Amino acid sequence: MAEDAILGYLSTAEEIPDSGLFASQHCLPHNDVVNVIKSLHGFRYIDAQDIKRESWVLTDEGKKYAADGSPEVQLFLAIPQEGSISKDELQKKLEPSVFKIGCSQAGKNKWVDMGKQVSRKVQHVEDKVKDLLIRVQNGEEIGKDDVSSLKARKLIVAQTWKGYSVRKGPNYAPKRKKVATDLTRENLQRGDWKELEFKEYNFNAKGPPAEAGHLHPLLKVKQQFMNIFLQIGFEEMPTNNFVESSFWNFDALFQPQQHPARDSHDTFFLEAPSTTRELPEDYVQLVKRVHESGGYGSRGYMYDWKREEANKNLLRTHTTAVSARMLYALAKQPFAPKRYFSIDRVFRNESVDRTHLAEFHQIEGLVCDRGLTLGDLIGVLDNFFSRLGMSKLRFKPAYNPYTEPSMEIFSYHEGLKKWVEIGNSGMFRPEMLLPMGFPEDVRVIAWGLSLERPTMILYGIDNIRDLFGHKVDLSLIKRNPICRIGIN
Repeated sequence: MAEDAILGYLSTAEEIPDSGLFASQHCLPHNDVVNVIKSLHGFRYIDAQDIKRESWVLTDEGKKYAADGSPEVQLFLAIPQEGSISKDELQKKLEPSVFKIGCSQAGKNKWVDMGKQVSRKVQHVEDKVKDLLIRVQNGEEIGKDDVSSLKARKLIVAQTWKGYSVRKGPNYAPKRKKVATDLTRENLQRGDWKELEFKEYNFNAKGPPAEAGHLHPLLKVKQQFMNIFLQIGFEEMPTNNFVESSFWNFDALFQPQQHPARDSHDTFFLEAPSTTRELPEDYVQLVKRVHESGGYGSRGYMYDWKREEANKNLLRTHTTAVSARMLYALAKQPFAPKRYFSIDRVFRNESVDRTHLAEFHQIEGLVCDRGLTLGDLIGVLDNFFSRLGMSKLRFKPAYNPYTEPSMEIFSYHEGLKKWVEIGNSGMFRPEMLLPMGFPEDVRVIAWGLSLERPTMILYGIDNIRDLFGHKVDLSLIKRNPICRIGIN
C-alpha cells in the first residue's frame, strides 16, 4: 500500500519533500513508508536523501505536570488563601515528590513564607511551567531560556526525528517489476524464462555462517598443557578408569586407612560393585606389612591393616592412583628412567560453591630416575612453570602422606599483585616405592595442580560453575578465544 502510494505520487510529481508529511497526508504509518523507501532506493527506483529534525518531547514527569500542574502551583493552591497551615498538614495533602519540589520552587519564586507555619505571600500565581509544557506537547516552539529551564528540571528531552526526501531514480517505474530469483522447471516447460527478469547475484555477499562444533575452554587449556609436557619429553599415562579401588587410590600410596580423606564425607564409594576382586597379592602383603610394622627405614603406622577397606571401590579422588599403577608396572621391568604425565577427571565429595565442584580435573607430572633430589624437583618445576609464563616461584614446606619432603608451589600473579598457590609437589616416600620393587637409589619426584584454576584466570571467570557443569552458558563455548599458554 505504501509502495503504490509512493510510486504513484512520483508519476505526477517531481519530489516527495518530507516522508513524515507524506505519511500523515496518506494516513500511512511513517515506519512503513520508511521501510518501503529503503527497499525502493536499494533497487534504484527512487533516490532518497536523509532528513533530520530535532524536537523536544515531555518526559514522564513533564507529562504529569502538564496534566496536574507544576509542583509549586500545586503546593501554592494547597495553602489556605487566608491564614496558614502547618508543614505536616501541608505535606499530607501532596505527594512526597511534589511537596519537596514545590517547597523549593515556590520559595525561590517568593510565593510562600516557609516556616513552621506556611502561608501565602501573594494571592494569585500563573502556572507558566504547565503552559510551557502544553506548548511543547502541541509541537509549538518556546524560547531558549524556557527550554533551558525545563531541561534543567528534566521535564523535557531532545528527540531526533529521521525521515527522507524522495525523487525518481534511474530505474523508476510506476509499478515495481517482480524479478525472479530462481530458474524453475516450470519456467522451462512454459518457455516464459525468455521474458523473465532475474535478480542480479551479489557475488561479494557472505553466506550464512556454518554451524560447527566448538572446543570448550578446558579442552583448549588442557591441550596446551599436554603440548608442554610432550615438549619436555613426558609420556601420557592411561587415565580411562574413573572407578578405582581404595588399595590403589590410598593404600599403595602409604595413606593410612584411618586418614580423614578416606571417610565417606570426602570420597564417593560405589554401591555396586562395592569391592574389587583383582589385586596383586604379593604386593598387597608388602603394602600391608609396611602399613602395620614399617620397613625400609620406617616404623609404619602401627595399626591393624584391613583388606576389606582396601577392596572398596570408589571414584578416584586423584590421578596419583594412576601414577601408582604405572610405577608398579615400571618396577616389574629392568629399570629405565621415565617421565609420565596425566590430565583427567577426579571426584571428591565436596560442597559445591563458586570455587569447588565435586568433579574437576587434575594435572599431574612425575619423573622416575636414580639419585633424584629436591633440587631436581625445583629445577623441573621451574622449567615446567616457566613455559606457562610463571617465572616467579616460591616453595613452602607442606605435608602429604605419600611424599616427603613435600612443598606447596606459589607463583607471583602480576594481575592480582600477590603470591597465589598454584600446585603441590614432593618426592614419593620409600614406603611407597620400595614395596613395588624399585632399587633403593631410585627416586620419584612429582607435582600436581588443577586444570580449572588456570583456565578461570585465563578466561576471566570467577565462578567455577560458569566453566564446568550443567549451568555453563553454551554461547561461552562458541565465542571463547584460543588458549595462549605456552604460545610464544
